[in-house]
Amino acid sequence: MEIKLHQIKVRDLVKGYCDNNEDGVRAYSGRLDVRPPYQREFVYKEKQRDAVIETLTQGFPLNVMYWAVRDDGTYEIIDGQQRTISICQYVNGDFAYMFRYFHNLTDDEQEQILDYDLQVYLCSGTDSEKLKWFRTINIAGEELTEQELRNAVYAGPWLSDAKRYFSKGNCAAYNLGNKYVSGEVNRQAYLETAIRWISEGNIEPYMAKHQHDANAVALWNHFTNVINWVKAMFTHYRREMKGVEWGLLYAKYNGNVYDPAELEKEVKHLMEDSDVERKKGIYSYVFSRDEHELGIRAFDANTRREVYERQLGVCPICGQHFELEQMEADHITPWCKGGRTIADNCQMLCRECNRRKSGK
Repeated sequence: MEIKLHQIKVRDLVKGYCDNNEDGVRAYSGRLDVRPPYQREFVYKEKQRDAVIETLTQGFPLNVMYWAVRDDGTYEIIDGQQRTISICQYVNGDFAYMFRYFHNLTDDEQEQILDYDLQVYLCSGTDSEKLKWFRTINIAGEELTEQELRNAVYAGPWLSDAKRYFSKGNCAAYNLGNKYVSGEVNRQAYLETAIRWISEGNIEPYMAKHQHDANAVALWNHFTNVINWVKAMFTHYRREMKGVEWGLLYAKYNGNVYDPAELEKEVKHLMEDSDVERKKGIYSYVFSRDEHELGIRAFDANTRREVYERQLGVCPICGQHFELEQMEADHITPWCKGGRTIADNCQMLCRECNRRKSGK
């Protein structure tokens, strides 16, 4: 492993800057790969991006960057991608800082930025060493998501094609499924969701198996099938539908026949039920019938005490006396049969009787 510190002027960095889907992001006269396979998408917010330009205009020191030297003499960024893209985009005229684009600056202001010396460590070593440096160096930066780390391990043609569908702003997956999928596209949330859906939760084994596939068409097709199934089953959109694990429901239930009109009728009824506290869980419940999905409202402490006193501490099933802490609140008429979570429908049972009753 060899690391050498170099000074590289901004004017040299931005030469040949190019950002497109085929070639990725290039700079430094095409010799610098700004976004290698293990790197994240551009995630800087406006405030962070502006801070980089402020540093250049004020002549303050910018944090050192790390480039890896490739066997062919070109380079790839280990650390500094976000700063590099911010600089290149500004000089390229992609955004304004303090209401002025780069081309609005005076000649001397432009020259001050172009002559700024960036501190860059050039690192030579193996691929595994580069990945190790990448992880170590980025500990102090913005924490990588789990999917960004997986991308580092399973880089290849399959991942490159998958990112085309799932990892860019305004990508196909976002345009199709943004009402149903949570998380940021450029932080790999959509890609992670799609892989979790098709693999039924086994993300890493799936990526390992398909790492060297020529394309990710199967992943995209599965994602579209899931979203189209959801749209067909639930014709009325509600905000609670965003972030549901639709792919896992699709895997279990897409072979069954359902009436969308009846599903809508039941969803509406459950949305109006004040005892249902976890509204998002309604979409799982209408298939699974598991009441745990709904988070049915529990009897509060005052109700439990009221009913306990009314029963004189006696369990109505076994007839034994217990302390309040030894008893549990139970719906006399179960919620699934229309029973409400109110004092008149509450009874306090000993733990053993409640367990026995719940198991029937």
